[in-house]
This record gives sequence, C-alpha cells and structure tokens, in this order.
Amino acid sequence: MTHLATIVSALVLFAFTYIQSQPASAQSAELLAVYKQIQSLSKQGKYAQAIPFAKTFIVLAKAEFGESHQYYALGLNNLAGLYRDQGRYLEAELLYKRSLEIREEALGPDHPSVATLLNNLLLLYNAQGRYGDAEPLLKRSLAIFEKDLGPEHPDVAVSLNNLAFLLTRPAKLILAGKPRS
Repeated sequence: MTHLATIVSALVLFAFTYIQSQPASAQSAELLAVYKQIQSLSKQGKYAQAIPFAKTFIVLAKAEFGESHQYYALGLNNLAGLYRDQGRYLEAELLYKRSLEIREEALGPDHPSVATLLNNLLLLYNAQGRYGDAEPLLKRSLAIFEKDLGPEHPDVAVSLNNLAFLLTRPAKLILAGKPRS
C-alpha cells in the first residue's frame, strides 16, 4: 500500500469512527460486524473476499437508513476502494462520485468527510496517472482541512506533502504540454 493510500485508509476509518460516535446513529450490530469484516479482509489484502461484505454493507445501510444517509455513502466508498485496489477503476470512480454527492448533500461541501472522499477519488486518479484530474481534488480537500482543522494541524501537513508529491510527478510535465526529457 502506498504512503498516500495508507493515509486515506486512516482517514476513512476516522470518518467511520466519527459517524459511529454521533448520537443520532442507531446502526445495527449486523452493519457494524459487516464493516469490521470488510476492514479485516482489506488489511490482509483479501480484496476479492471483502467485496461481498462491502455489497452486504450497502444493502443493510440502504435498508436501515436509505440512500441519502452517510452509512450508505460509506458503503459505496468502501466498495469503491476495494475496486480501486483491484484495478477496477471505472466501477470505483462511479461509486466514489456517488458517495461524494451524498456526503456533500448531507454534510455540505466543506465538511471534513467530504475532504476524505475527495482524497479517495484523487487516489484513484493518481493510480491511473490522471494527475490533472487529481490535483484540483487535492487542493480542494486541503482547503477544507485547513479551514476545519487550522493550518498547523498534522492532517493539513500530510495534505501539503501529498500535493507536493503530486506536483513533482514526471507525468505532470506531460499534462502541462511539455515534453519529457
């Protein structure tokens, strides 16, 4: 797993923990158990085995909370991440974008959970060499984190590091229309 992927995985876990701590949530024990199974299999690199659990999570979240709820968005995000890890980029992109739409509608465009999803989508674009698509997402997520956490927060420093990494990629020269030497 790359440095950037490790950071985003930690942010996703943080987002789920944050969602769990909200008093209005009444998730079922089954939903939580399925989520833990997805996390366990993912940590072991067993992405194909985790996919059925991710799909089950989506079904349970939809039945329990509906398609506009954060848990449903989390399920889409988790499945997208598994697809990304398997190189199933088109499927992953569609799920990431839908998850992002749900979170933006539910929480607003400047919520830290939105920034986390932007990071997930930019990881997908980075894996495909789509640095031009990744850069604005990273800049937007950085702005959200800076506003919410302050410019001195470690997560902001990580985002700045990721931006520097992205901007120094050799493919960036190709995207800018300059020949590679």
